[in-house]
Amino acid sequence: KADPQKAEPQKADPQKADPQKAEPQEEAKAEPKEAEMDFVHIPMDELRVKAGRFAPVQLHWNQDALTPKETEMVKKLVEAAKQLDEIFWIQTAPQSLEWRNKLETLAKTNEDAAALLHYLKINYGPFGRLDAMKPFLGVDEKPKGANFYPTDMTKEEFDAWVAAHPEDAESFKSNFTVIRREGDKLVAVPYSKAYGPQLQKAHDLLKEASELAENESLKRYLSSRADALLSDDYFQSDMDWMDLDSSIEVTIGPYEVYEDELFGYKASFEAFITLKDPGESEKLLTFEKWLETLERNLPIEDQYKNFGRGSSSPMFIVDEIFTAGDTRAGVQTIAFNLPNDERVREKKGSKKVMLRNVGDAKFEKILTPIAAKVLAPELQGMLQPEAYSNHTLLHEISHGLGPGTIVVDGEKTTVNLALKNLYPHLEEAKADTLGLYNALFFIDEGVIQLQKVENGKLVKGEFLGKEEAKRAVVATFLAGIYRSTRFGVEEAHGKGNLLIFNYLREKGGFVYTESGKVTFDYDKTVAGVKELGHDILMIEALGDFEGCKEFIEKYTVMSPEMQASLDSLTDVPVDIEPIYTTP
Repeated sequence: KADPQKAEPQKADPQKADPQKAEPQEEAKAEPKEAEMDFVHIPMDELRVKAGRFAPVQLHWNQDALTPKETEMVKKLVEAAKQLDEIFWIQTAPQSLEWRNKLETLAKTNEDAAALLHYLKINYGPFGRLDAMKPFLGVDEKPKGANFYPTDMTKEEFDAWVAAHPEDAESFKSNFTVIRREGDKLVAVPYSKAYGPQLQKAHDLLKEASELAENESLKRYLSSRADALLSDDYFQSDMDWMDLDSSIEVTIGPYEVYEDELFGYKASFEAFITLKDPGESEKLLTFEKWLETLERNLPIEDQYKNFGRGSSSPMFIVDEIFTAGDTRAGVQTIAFNLPNDERVREKKGSKKVMLRNVGDAKFEKILTPIAAKVLAPELQGMLQPEAYSNHTLLHEISHGLGPGTIVVDGEKTTVNLALKNLYPHLEEAKADTLGLYNALFFIDEGVIQLQKVENGKLVKGEFLGKEEAKRAVVATFLAGIYRSTRFGVEEAHGKGNLLIFNYLREKGGFVYTESGKVTFDYDKTVAGVKELGHDILMIEALGDFEGCKEFIEKYTVMSPEMQASLDSLTDVPVDIEPIYTTP
């Protein structure tokens, strides 16, 4: 990212200046004309404040753990990830790359342009991801369908075309096509064609990396994923990814559909290059044994539960080496649960990956100062780092619970397709709600024990009692709601957490004190979490799009009390800006 302190060119030494070259040097130093910066919508001081909401954090990992051959392989993987990063710039909006290129030129001679470029790169485009995607450059709004569809195409036009051309339905709704116009027709263009140059380079780099891989499962995955980039068929490489057993954990390809707010069909490219911690990952094996029990314990009738998914659910603790694309835009991922393909989930289950160095940075830099400002005094000492990391894990586990493949109006479909653009918001609310629900269940069962905390540090060998631990989990969860809601009520996690807060407040679980701080009624919170889990799961089980819309609209209204709490956090970073140490 451009460094505003280094954006100003060095002045020529008059003692060494060549008279023949003096004039060009003066022109190179000249500031761009004011008209060249008239596309900025907000004062530069305000923009710098907005950029300051992301706290720069150096992410550390154990480089000594890599062999020389693995080091060379990781370099190839990082370069492949950068190709997918470039594709995501294209996917976000038609004008994103144009703005980046313009600012890269201006930033060479202008500090304001350098600051703008920095903020543009945080957001992957000229739209504030913490500001309901409002543009801070230019005049164009971000298209709801990003750059996956023609910007002038409406939902009605898309639906009408599919209805008139049922043979196009599968390709139009595919996660791996973009929709374009050809004359008066709409056509589906495969990703392998739409992003051909970048995917070819990524393919070649993954093949080269696979030849360097010493682990057979990693070699197999990298090779099959390279082939998938050119064939648009990711099934086999997703299966290979589920079988991956390597200290270097790689996730690369098109996955999440959050960027497509028109239908929620189209997957964005992203990449995670990480290093596994075998010892910490081993501790998670306990959770794998409880997956069927967690499914049975869901607060819905058995007929709606999903016992057909694969029982495999590998879980890993990793440190992030490098990320790219969708996951790097705005708010940083602390964990993920993939793949999203229900065919793979039904055969193999899903994999949960916890990004330790990212989660630790967020707890220290963000969650702790938030709790100090918004929680009632009696809750201050309850904040618990293990409760935070456990909820992150159980959030991802909960993504894999509940309805997946369903039947709507006599037709087989998936929850994702049935709920369309509303799916990400409801699914994130589900994962967070069930994350708390399952944490309380695990404490009761003795699966989770929380260490005591003194002066911000864990006390080795000393644990909280069950009731004390459960209250610590709720208090930490409550602080986490404020952390996520600050992402913006249009962002899936932000909207999902606002929904949870308002629902539980309505049930009497979460309560504002006279001083404006927030506390909770434990019994009402526990009862409310179970009811909320039921309501969300039933919307998903029935594929009830209209019911989902009404539910989300009712519970995602920003209250004056919540807004006042959020306004009190202006001096606390909203998220981190990772600084990577690559080989």
